Amino acid sequence: MDRNILRACREDPRRTSTDIQVSVTSPNEPVLSRMTIRRRLQVAGLHGRRPVIKPLQDNDPKHTSGHVANWFRRRRVDLLEWPSQSPYLNPIENMREELERRLKGVRASNANQKFAQLEAAWKSIPMTVVQTLLDSMPRRCQAIIDAKGYPTKY
Repeated sequence: MDRNILRACREDPRRTSTDIQVSVTSPNEPVLSRMTIRRRLQVAGLHGRRPVIKPLQDNDPKHTSGHVANWFRRRRVDLLEWPSQSPYLNPIENMREELERRLKGVRASNANQKFAQLEAAWKSIPMTVVQTLLDSMPRRCQAIIDAKGYPTKY
């Protein structure tokens, strides 16, 4: 069993313990817990099984500075490539704009009050707005592809 766990891990170093558990479990053997798999990987010197997550970043200078690039490089984080002239594709930017519209002209006397206003405005955004935004993502991505990375109506 240990050999199968290590083989599964070496085939794909980003596999999680859950993925390894599924791949090494056979009908004739008892199911190993994820904790057992993690312990056996640690004994073999294999640590930190995590799925691949590629952060979204636009080409804002604060995201592309040498300091930020080195931080990601040191941590072996792969970033999605981002066309230099593309509009925002990150949905959070649209949500930020929605917050700004809802808080236009609203003043706060301190940081706590501002946070409370932001939280209330965030909670007041209907899920239909979020769902519409998410549903638009395939169209937005296709528009970027069609425009070869240049600006689109989005």
